[in-house]
Amino acid sequence: MTNYKLNLEKVTKIFGRRLIFKDIDCEFTSGSVFGLAGRNGSGKSTLAKIIVGIISTTSGKVNHFINGIVVPNENLYEQIGFVSPYLVLYDEFTAYENIIHFLKIRGLTINNDTIDYWFNEFELFDRRNDLLKGFSSGMKQRMKFIFSLIHQPQLLLFDEPTSNLDNNGKDKVYEIIKTKLSDRLVIIASNEDNDLAICNKILTIENYKEIK
Repeated sequence: MTNYKLNLEKVTKIFGRRLIFKDIDCEFTSGSVFGLAGRNGSGKSTLAKIIVGIISTTSGKVNHFINGIVVPNENLYEQIGFVSPYLVLYDEFTAYENIIHFLKIRGLTINNDTIDYWFNEFELFDRRNDLLKGFSSGMKQRMKFIFSLIHQPQLLLFDEPTSNLDNNGKDKVYEIIKTKLSDRLVIIASNEDNDLAICNKILTIENYKEIK
C-alpha cells in the first residue's frame, strides 16, 4: 500500500496587504478524508491552489511524501487529481477527445478499458462521443472528476466538488470517495455541510487569521 503524506509548515499567504491565512500547520495522510472549511472568500481555494502547486506561499513550506520520500515539484502533477470550478475543459472536443488530450499531455498510456470504466461510473458513457459544448454544467463537473481520477493519483483535492451536481451526482461522488478512494489521501475544500460530513478531520480557515 502506498503511503502519501502532505505536510503544511507555517503556511502563510498574503495578497498585497490582505492576509488570507497565517501559520497553518497540518499533516494529511492517506486513508483519510480531510476538509478545508470556511465561508466564501475565506481562502479555501487559495490553500487548495497552494497545495497542488498552482500558486506559491508567501512564507512557509508545503511538502509531499510518498512512502517517506519527498515528491519533487516537477513530478507533483503525476500524484495529484484536482477538481475545481476554475479548471477549463475544451468545448470544441468530444468528451472522449478531452480525455485523450489530457492523457497525451501527461505522457500516459491510453487505456480504453479504463476510460470506459470512468465514463460508466459517472454515467457519461453514452455521451462520450458528444461535443462538450452540448454538456450541462453538471455533466462538465462529472467530466472534471474523470480527469482527476483516470491517472490513479495518490492525492485527490476536490474544491467545491458537488457544485452544479444534482442529488444523484452528489451521491455518486460521495460513494466513490468512500469506496474507491478509501486508500488515498482526499482533501475537500467546501462550505457545504454534506461535503464536510464525509470528512474525518476538518481544518477551518478562519482559525488561521491574524489576531487583531
